[in-house]
Amino acid sequence: MIILAFFLLHWFLSLFSQTFFLHRYASHKMFKMNPFWEKFFYTLTFLAQGSSFLNPRAYAIMHRMHHAYSDTIKDPHSPHFIKDVWGLMIQTKNIYLDHVKFKTEPEEQFRGHYPTWAFIDKIGDAWPTRIAFILFYIGFYVAFATQWWMFLLLPIHFLMGPIHGAIVNWCGHKYGYSNYDNKDHSKNSLPLDFLMLGELFQNNHHMRPNSPNFAAKWFEFDPTYPILKMMHWLRIIKIRKTIK
Repeated sequence: MIILAFFLLHWFLSLFSQTFFLHRYASHKMFKMNPFWEKFFYTLTFLAQGSSFLNPRAYAIMHRMHHAYSDTIKDPHSPHFIKDVWGLMIQTKNIYLDHVKFKTEPEEQFRGHYPTWAFIDKIGDAWPTRIAFILFYIGFYVAFATQWWMFLLLPIHFLMGPIHGAIVNWCGHKYGYSNYDNKDHSKNSLPLDFLMLGELFQNNHHMRPNSPNFAAKWFEFDPTYPILKMMHWLRIIKIRKTIK
């Protein structure tokens, strides 16, 4: 039970950091927050993603490219130009690293208005830091695992951020239904989208990229949106759109 609880905690904390901070805040600026809370959630993202920490600047640039060139040859991670999920992850990694290391200059439309913190970016991207997180995950499993199969979950901990991204980018553009004709292959993938905290409402999101609520129809539910509304009410963030 301890291992499964730890796995679910890591899964959803990492996923929340990705959808809340990297996606809805860094990439789309769906809401505002003051410098204290920005650094708080920057730190939370680093701790939650651990060995697979994703640089907010590089993430934002790639995601803005994805929206501008969705499912075209210039899309950094469209599943329609790659034969398998592993190839998708490799291509995404290569483009991501080019932006992390400033080897590629992004187009003007994709620059700026994203959070940066050189200290966290430097230690988060350092191999000693990533290895330290990996050793922590392994040590936790050695201490608390009660069945051999539990150790099969470890690789997911190691690559949690990229795995979440691969699920969203692959499934969200191949499987499911469409509410809107967005001139791309975006789909709403899962009836029980709470497993991805709203991230698999890709068709809805591509139609309304700046809406903080990824659900659109009466039968859809974006689990992250009520959290945003609560944070807005508590004045932790200020949502740009009118709360309904």
